Amino acid sequence: MYRKLFWAGATLLFVFLIGTVGYWLISGGQTSLLDALYMTFITVATIGYAEIIDLSASPGGRVFTMLIAVAGIGVLAYAATNITALLVEGQLTQSFRRIRMERTASRLKDHYIICGIGAVGLHIASELQAVKQPVVIVDISEEISAKNMKLIKDGIFIEGDATEVDTLLKAGIKHARGLFAVSGDDNQNLIITLTAKQVNPQVRVVVRCDDTANSGKMEKVGADAVVSPTMIGGLRMASVMIRPTVVSFLDIMLRDKDKNLRVEEVAIPARFTGKTISSLDLKRFPNLLLLAVQTAHGWVFNPTEDSLIGESDNLIVMTTPEEKLNLSQEFEKH
Repeated sequence: MYRKLFWAGATLLFVFLIGTVGYWLISGGQTSLLDALYMTFITVATIGYAEIIDLSASPGGRVFTMLIAVAGIGVLAYAATNITALLVEGQLTQSFRRIRMERTASRLKDHYIICGIGAVGLHIASELQAVKQPVVIVDISEEISAKNMKLIKDGIFIEGDATEVDTLLKAGIKHARGLFAVSGDDNQNLIITLTAKQVNPQVRVVVRCDDTANSGKMEKVGADAVVSPTMIGGLRMASVMIRPTVVSFLDIMLRDKDKNLRVEEVAIPARFTGKTISSLDLKRFPNLLLLAVQTAHGWVFNPTEDSLIGESDNLIVMTTPEEKLNLSQEFEKH
């Protein structure tokens, strides 16, 4: 549509150029270029003013005027038709929405980018929104993006090829915390990973890999984690058969919209290094259950109040997104 409008505008300018030069030549160079341009304008616009270049003695000039009128009016009608279609079909509204989303994405920080909004990407987006994490979705298909905009509330969509640097820049890759490469093509996911790491080496990239033989290649180009949906699906089915109660518990935890419990990780500030777990005063957070501590030497499950905190340790807790935010903000206070 925009290409049609561009060519209509270019053709109209060409008509004005030919008309201006033509009238100037018809007058024998006696009239100014401004008068020749004005003559072309009133002819194309069908305003009906009197001729400012006398063509009474120039049959060729009048034929030229008719040709300019037909060409100019035809181009204007074509442009008007396309502009009307643009407004009626809502493409102008979509353009404004696209520009607004790109501006919003450019202002985000510590957000997550999902490249490919198929079945896997849709579940990722839903989970990120459930835990109140900002997310930007990139997909090359305008039709798929429009469909999923209705499913993902307040989602930010960037239409474009995620293998291209410009598209990732529009999605705010330089300030993103993480990126999911989850298109249905392993080769495309590999290129997305390579491109993302070139633009922002610090961004964490999680990649979908349908063929496990490609996982090594993805790790070599910078993927921080490679996930095979088919493998995860198989493990899930085995778990449902062997430990149905545990799976049921996890399902309820993930699907309960009221409690919205999740297993989260929270980095312990350096000022607590050498102190005990009791110094964190986790009892202030009633909706938080401490499960384990990740240390440099391994995992400490169900740690006691006397357990010592090491450098760069992480808490593994079961809590709500709101309570996790409260804990993180409390850690950042000092």
